[in-house]
Amino acid sequence: MNKYFAELLGTLFLVLIGCGSAVIAGAQVGFLGISFAFGLTVLVMVYAIGPISGCHINPAITVAMLVAKKISGRDAAGYVVAQCVGAIIGAAILLAIASGTSTYVTGSLGQNGYADLSPNQYSLAAGFIAEVVLTFLFLLVIFGSTHPAAPKGFAGIAIGLALVLIHIVGIPITGTSVNPARSFGPAVLVGGGALTQLWMFIVAPLLGGILAAVVWRGAFDKAAPAPAPAKGRPLPERETTGV
Repeated sequence: MNKYFAELLGTLFLVLIGCGSAVIAGAQVGFLGISFAFGLTVLVMVYAIGPISGCHINPAITVAMLVAKKISGRDAAGYVVAQCVGAIIGAAILLAIASGTSTYVTGSLGQNGYADLSPNQYSLAAGFIAEVVLTFLFLLVIFGSTHPAAPKGFAGIAIGLALVLIHIVGIPITGTSVNPARSFGPAVLVGGGALTQLWMFIVAPLLGGILAAVVWRGAFDKAAPAPAPAKGRPLPERETTGV
């Protein structure tokens, strides 16, 4: 159960810090600061819980790894449940903190949205395309940076910075999801339109992740050079988790 608990904690902190940066400090740090809050949270969690669970903290990553045959179906199901529970707890903690001031705007937990609920009123079609493409990019970076031929120890940096870049573009469009659990937690607590629109932030990231897994396996995985085995030591097996 340790790996499931690690996924719960990782997702909890992603929602608490990432969404918290928007709710609590958004006026001070702006879109760029929020982007770094999400990216840096993932970066540090990769090194904190990566050795335990692989630090997916995102159902889109877990499903993509399942499609790529890097995780079992049983673990994938356990990961997704743990991630969603962690997201709800993280959103609940954020609500408890944010509502402790009279300036808190009720119903504001960094939830995602499109059309009237988009930060800049982007349409459903624009939001859907953005979420699919940005999640696709995110998963390509994950697959590449965790490949056995990639430099060791740097995956967390590449993945965290990729998420920063994705948020810089995506925040004005949808608030940036690329992670169904990150959208699920705040939407459950806020309800209303956020919950009604939640379907898009589940479908689009999952589709983007699956497409990335298919493209990686079909075009890049076998094309990447195999790492040379260390002298006197067998070649390490390919990783079974995402990060």
